[in-house]
Amino acid sequence: MDLLLILTYAALCITIFKVFNIPLNKWTVPTAVLGGVVLVGTMILLMNYNHPFTQVGNQVFSSTPIVSGVRGKVIEVPVEANKPLHKGDVLFKIDPIPYEAEISKLEAQIKEASQGALGLESKLQAAKATEIKAIAERDKAQREFDRYQRGFDKGAFTEQQLDTRRQAYKATQAAVESAKAGVEQAELALDSEIGGENTTVARLLAELRKAEFDLDQTVVRAPTDGFATQLALRPGVMAVPLPLAPVMTFVHTEEKIYTAAFRQNSLQRLKPGYEAEFLFRALPGKVFKGEVIDVLPAIGESQFQARGSLLGTEALRTSGRVFVTLKITDDLAEYNLPMGTAVEVAVYSDRFTHVSIMRKVLIRMKSWQNYLYLDH
Repeated sequence: MDLLLILTYAALCITIFKVFNIPLNKWTVPTAVLGGVVLVGTMILLMNYNHPFTQVGNQVFSSTPIVSGVRGKVIEVPVEANKPLHKGDVLFKIDPIPYEAEISKLEAQIKEASQGALGLESKLQAAKATEIKAIAERDKAQREFDRYQRGFDKGAFTEQQLDTRRQAYKATQAAVESAKAGVEQAELALDSEIGGENTTVARLLAELRKAEFDLDQTVVRAPTDGFATQLALRPGVMAVPLPLAPVMTFVHTEEKIYTAAFRQNSLQRLKPGYEAEFLFRALPGKVFKGEVIDVLPAIGESQFQARGSLLGTEALRTSGRVFVTLKITDDLAEYNLPMGTAVEVAVYSDRFTHVSIMRKVLIRMKSWQNYLYLDH
């Protein structure tokens, strides 16, 4: 870039010296050189500050490591690598037999528990009948005791006979209390419900729902539209629900976003909506138009997290670049550009717009330079 400007200025000076027959002496040559330093330097500074450029950029995308939700042996992998998928398409299947067996077992237990819940009502009715019988026997014993009490007062019965009837009455009273306790216990057993279900039935239903969820997890599906790449999963592999043991990588199909890292010098000339131009090493000789979407509000090099040691001075000796997200407004459909392709970006601010023509010429020249490369 600097060489181009210097050569252009030199050619302009030679032309002026030739056309106007300006003599070469100790005044004209230093004046031309000094003027060139000031002019070229000023234009470069204005261009670099107001219309920043960076070679550090990429098309960024998100991917998801696919982890099995349950443990089991993979029995089928119908997906093909790098083929477009829609949300919900099957990625792979795990042997469902253990989970189907668990569901069958829980369904049988629920049926048994439901029958037991119905039997609780019968037990309550039996307890109430026992209570009624106990009350009747207590009332009978009380009448007998009252009759002997009157006879004892008149001298018709002995103290021993009266005491026998008193003890019989107390025994029947205790039987009534026991029968009432049995009724209360039966009512508690019958009334112990959660959401309208007996507690045992409710617990088994919860276990059944979890078992059904686990069975559903034996079929792993695409979380969004996208594709699986670098696919190595095969039937027979043991899939485990561990975050550190993904079985494939799923790439999401989203709007293509580009991220470029700019020097902090031009941070005040990077704003959403500013025009941008892109050049790809993969597409020599072509420049594409776009715009700035956002300037990320944080620089990663300066972050710190809670830990057991204090930060030292070295932690502050960082000077990271500013991340800017951009999008291309031109149509790239006809070009084969894999996700993650490198890109170089120039941003044009609304200041000193007449200088931007220099930047546009320079990046087009740089784009043509991409035809030239050497493999070592």
